[in-house]
Amino acid sequence: MQRSPVVRARGITKSFGDVVALDGVDLDVASGQVHGLVGPNGAGKTTLLGLLLGLAVADSGSLEILGTPVGRTLAVPDGVAGFVDGPGLYPSLTARQNLSALASLRGDTPAAESAPESAPDSSAVDSALEQVGLTDVADDRIRGFSLGMRQRLGLAAALLTTPRLLVLDEPANGLDPAGKRHVHRVITELAANGTAVVLSSHRMDDLAALCSEVTVLATGRVVFSGPLSKLAAESGELDYRLVTSDPAAAHRVAEGAPGLSVMPGRGGPDADVLVVRGPVPALDELVVRLVRGGVAIRELAPVVTPLEAAFLALTGAGDVSGRNDEGDT
Repeated sequence: MQRSPVVRARGITKSFGDVVALDGVDLDVASGQVHGLVGPNGAGKTTLLGLLLGLAVADSGSLEILGTPVGRTLAVPDGVAGFVDGPGLYPSLTARQNLSALASLRGDTPAAESAPESAPDSSAVDSALEQVGLTDVADDRIRGFSLGMRQRLGLAAALLTTPRLLVLDEPANGLDPAGKRHVHRVITELAANGTAVVLSSHRMDDLAALCSEVTVLATGRVVFSGPLSKLAAESGELDYRLVTSDPAAAHRVAEGAPGLSVMPGRGGPDADVLVVRGPVPALDELVVRLVRGGVAIRELAPVVTPLEAAFLALTGAGDVSGRNDEGDT
């Protein structure tokens, strides 16, 4: 079944003085899809997210959101929500008061005629807080909130609008494992109900867990856009950690395996860890040879995940065989 398009961008350009932030960017996002946006620092991700939220306008190209052409004004159709560079919040107010204030600014009022005309819909506020797991701290002032709690409150603010397009900038930033699982579950459920989600992240594990498609930007240009599985397939040769019951025997077998290279000194401080480089079929053959030789395999895992390796190769951000220092994108 073909999903209806929520975002359709063609040839989008955006410059700030002499700096070209976006250079002929195309983007397609369908309803019910979680679409990842990744790239190194300065790639143009924040600028593109800002265009989707109506915080900036393109210099040229065409952009349609929810079937409506977006012109040269700071406006997007109803049904778009999210945040860039973290949510804007009032630190002196509680979580509940923040959401109530936002609802009042948008003119959201309860249906009951007996309610004060200016009062926001408290049930919608309570529901949003519950969705992101902040009910227990709803009446705490957010000046004491952690980064992860602020991120979740920003997501709650976006949920107040029942968005058809949700735009999120590093939604898992600062979250502990439990909080990240909670946010992942909210995003997954939104997509299952037809909401299109565009999110930026520098964490490949978040992309793998959430996204069906991804767009990779480098210096303002799209270097890849498509299914996540296709991106992973473009990782090529990887380094793999190999831990066995007999390191010396494993080293001899690996040296004789076709298509593999044994990497000197890549095992770290543990001399029993062997690091080999090669494509997946060569690793399969190595496993067969080790088992035939009576060598038990205790660990075989990529030093860098296939998704991260593909990202580094496409953007020229570093050696695809080893781990780069992780940083914001």
